[in-house]
Amino acid sequence: MKGQIMRFTLFNGLPLAHAAPDTGGGTAPRAVAEIVTFRLIPGADPARFAEAAEGMTPFLDRTGAVLSRSLSVDDVGLWTDYITWTSLPAAQEAAAILAQQAEAAPFLAMIDGGTVNLRHAPIYFSMP
Repeated sequence: MKGQIMRFTLFNGLPLAHAAPDTGGGTAPRAVAEIVTFRLIPGADPARFAEAAEGMTPFLDRTGAVLSRSLSVDDVGLWTDYITWTSLPAAQEAAAILAQQAEAAPFLAMIDGGTVNLRHAPIYFSMP
């Protein structure tokens, strides 16, 4: 793997590293997976959190760049929000305005910001 340029942005006030987009040798950017793991704040109700996550759908739809999204939680309470974006710039543009979206407030309020780990990775293979 060739060296990649790292850029840093903020998500809920936390610095996050992003690799430069991989165009796969062509000119069109690859779809990008955004993988965010985190824990909820103490006392947050998982069912209400899932509803808040679903409530972000209008914002994500307005970006025109979301190909898919899934949200899961494991048996120790680690959540994973997995979004497939059309490109890294599209994911970064959405992240830059996320906190300004009214529908994101309930979702973000239940996340323990100190536990957030976000990464982006170019997608090389996926199944429907």
